[in-house]
Parts: sequence; C-alpha cells; structure tokens
Amino acid sequence: MNDYDDIDFFQGRELVADPYPYFDWLRSQCPVTREPHHDVYMVTGFAEVKSVFNDTKRFSSASAVTGPFPGFPVPLVGDDVSDLIEEHRDSLPFSDQLPTMDPPEHTAHRGLLMRLLTPKRLRENEAFMWRLVDQQLDEVLPMGTCEFVSEFAGPFALLVVAELLGVPESEYETFRQELQGGKQKEGMSIGSTDDQVMGHSPLEFLYERFTGYIEERRLHPKDDVLTDLATATFPDGSLPEVIDVVRVASNLFGAGQETTVRLLAYAVQVLAEDPELQARLRAEPELIPNFIEEALRMESPVKGEFRLSRVCAEIGEVEVPPGTTVMLVNGAANRDPAVFDDPNRFDMERPNARQHLAFGFGAHVCPGASLARAEARISLERLLERTSNIEISDEHHGPPGDRDYSYAPTFILRGLTRLHVTLTPAD
Repeated sequence: MNDYDDIDFFQGRELVADPYPYFDWLRSQCPVTREPHHDVYMVTGFAEVKSVFNDTKRFSSASAVTGPFPGFPVPLVGDDVSDLIEEHRDSLPFSDQLPTMDPPEHTAHRGLLMRLLTPKRLRENEAFMWRLVDQQLDEVLPMGTCEFVSEFAGPFALLVVAELLGVPESEYETFRQELQGGKQKEGMSIGSTDDQVMGHSPLEFLYERFTGYIEERRLHPKDDVLTDLATATFPDGSLPEVIDVVRVASNLFGAGQETTVRLLAYAVQVLAEDPELQARLRAEPELIPNFIEEALRMESPVKGEFRLSRVCAEIGEVEVPPGTTVMLVNGAANRDPAVFDDPNRFDMERPNARQHLAFGFGAHVCPGASLARAEARISLERLLERTSNIEISDEHHGPPGDRDYSYAPTFILRGLTRLHVTLTPAD
C-alpha cells in the first residue's frame, strides 16, 4: 500500500490494522503535514509533538478527543479565535471532561484529581491489585484458555479503578454490567471510523452513581475513600461543586480503563509470540518495568490527540493558521528515528524507552500514568510467575507468521479487540 494521499485516515478502514507505515510516510514528507481530506495538520515528529503539548497558550484542548468530528459549531475566523473557542466550547462533545479543558480550569480540576491520587491511596490500591490478579488467575488458569481482553484485562482495569475510588464492593458487578456488558458503549465510539456521531457525555451511568456517592458522604461522612473523595478540595482550598468531583472521578474511570486494557493486551501479545522473551522475563522480572515502557512506545494505546490553534502558530517550520485542527500523533512520535534507534523494532532493553509520549506531555500528561504502570507491572509479574508458557491461540488467530488480529476501529485508540491465548500453569 503506497497511495496514502487517497486514503482517509479518519474515516477509512485501510489503516486500522497497521497505521505505522502511513505515519512513517507522513514523517518522511515533513514532521508537520496537512492531510487533504479534513484539513487536519498531522504532527508526527517527536520534537514537534512535544512543542505543541507544551504550548497551552497558542493551542486549545477543546477538541482533544474529537478532532475533526463533529467540527466546531461556528466558523473559526480571525487572527485570534480564542474568544470564539471559549464562547462555544461547551457545545462540543466531552467538553466537561479534563482532557478538553484549558488553563486555568484545567489546572484547578487536575489539581483536584491529584489530591485524590495520593501516594498513600495508590499504595493501598496496589495491594488490592495483587489480590485481584490472583483471584482472576485462579479463574482462568484451570481452563487453560483465555480471551485476555474481556476475561482478564477488562475486568481487572475496571475493578482497580472502582477500588481506588471507593466504589462499594457490592456494586462491582453492577459496574461491570453497565460499563462492559454492552449497555454502555458510547465511550468506545470515540474516534470510530464507522460512526462519527457522538453524544455530549457518554458517562451518564458514572455521573449518576458518583453524584449519589458524593452527596451521601457530604451529608454523612465516614472513615472511607468515598468520604475522602467527597471532601477533597481544589488546590486553593475551596470545596468543589458535587458535579466537579463527579466529572473528575468519571474521567479517571473512563479514560484509565480503556488505555490500560490495550496496554495489557499488547504486552501479553508480545510475550505470547516470543517464548524466549517470556523465559527471560520469568528469570529476570526486574526487566518487566522497561518491557512495559517499550510496549507503551511501540503501541501507544492512544494514537494521538487534538488541538485547535488559537492564533497563527509555527510548528517546526510549518505555519498553522488560526482555527486549525492539529493532531499530535503520539504513535508516530514514539517511532521517530531521530529519537529512537531502529524504532520499529521491539527492544525491551532500549535505554530511552521511557522517553515515549504514550501518556502525553506537559500540562496534560496523563495523571493516571503511575497507576497504569503499576497495573501492567503487577499483572505481568504474577502472570509470568504463575504460568510456564503463554501462547497465541492458532485456532482463533491463525498460525505463526499468518496471524489475524482485530483492532479497535478508531482514529484515536490503538489496541486489540480480542486476544485468545492458551495458558500453561506453572508446576
């Protein structure tokens, strides 16, 4: 495939299975390239992506998760479109979520989130992860086979965040059914190549639940995590409105799960395709953290995110007009040969693997990065410890050298939709 000019990255299906040759082609032309179908400036160079992440004054995050769809509600014309963005940003999908906010609102709400993700709370949550991994392995190992995405990674990521935020254990199953049982699928449609129609908020269930939790704990505080959540303050000491806390909690729930599931699935896919790599990590588990960083670099769970230029701005040496949609292609930047030697090769001992931009950069760097790393480390360490072999199911994915994998059909997310593996328990 080399007629990339004719391919619509945002609405076509041709690049879903493997977007990386297209990203390389874009970068070979220029680290900042205007694609012809939707007038999006694609930023694929590592240095150029970082520069925009760092520039919150000239680039707005209002369209961070929507990009060119559904478009801005009014024409963005003028030398400085900041006022137009602020006037109409609330009509954009997901405008009440942290990734789409700009300073100073973003600064305050991110500060609130970080007051919830305290080192003490994360340590307590990590202890829960070890117990949860063993519980799930107790279920899947006797069967010898596992559809890893739905039977391990999905439930694990959901319950980790549920415990972190203090959801009562009696409601875990309700959350699983609502968020993973087919009733609440809107969040999965972000950036879909099949359907560009998105609701304003895909998180109604979470909003309803957490509103009830917060209101009840403010009236009747207890010595528990939900009370900590309900009484957390903004960095200036003021108590947020209930809806502000609900939005922060819901964002952590929605964003953290999807990306963690994709990370875990890719990591296990790599292990299952390489018995020698498995054996080495079993013998040297101290290498697992860097293995995870390389997995994040090679297959960033988020292909990219978007910005709107407020004024005429230069990215690299390319002039970008006011009101332009810019895509920061993390998945391309993480394979920039100017930063990573032999970038398309998986090297778990790569010395600069952690330089990747899988979690973004700057003011919007993923606040749950440490949580995701812990989830991956604990899952992989225990999975390797309790198995002697992990293999891809030939029955479901075809033989080695001719595998058939299915990927999420979106222009934002990158990851397997299914991963069937066979698991041999350790002696």
